[in-house]
Amino acid sequence: MVGLVQHRHKFPRELSGGMRQRAAIARTLANQPPIVLMDEPFGALDAQTREALQDELPGIWAKTNTSIMFVTHSINEAVTLADEIAILAAHPGLLLRLIKNDLKRPRSRTGAAVVALEREIYEQRNTADSRTDGR
Repeated sequence: MVGLVQHRHKFPRELSGGMRQRAAIARTLANQPPIVLMDEPFGALDAQTREALQDELPGIWAKTNTSIMFVTHSINEAVTLADEIAILAAHPGLLLRLIKNDLKRPRSRTGAAVVALEREIYEQRNTADSRTDGR
C-alpha cells in the first residue's frame, strides 16, 4: 500500500527519507486505528518526495477509510489534501475559522480552484493575524 515491497529486505539505514516516512505510515496503519494524527509528516522531505507522498496519501486514506488529522504550515498542502481546514491564529493559538473543502478529487496543486481557495485562506489568515496581534 505504501510502495515499499521491493525494499522489504533493506535495513532502515538503507532507506531514503521518503521511504522511512512511508514505513512510518505503514507501521501506523498496521494497527488499523480509527484516526491517525500526522504532525508535519512531509516537512523534512525534499519537494519532489513531499509531492509524491502527498499524491499517494489520498489513495491510502481511501483504502483504509481511516480518518487523518494532518497538521501543516503549507496552505497548498492543506487545500490539496484536506476535506476540512482549520485556520489557527499564531498567537494565542485560537481557532479562527473552519473551512469545508468541497473541491473534487484528485486536486491539482496548481488548479484554478485550489489556487483560489489558497488565496482566500491567505487573506483570512492575514486579516485575522492583524486582529489578534497585541492581545
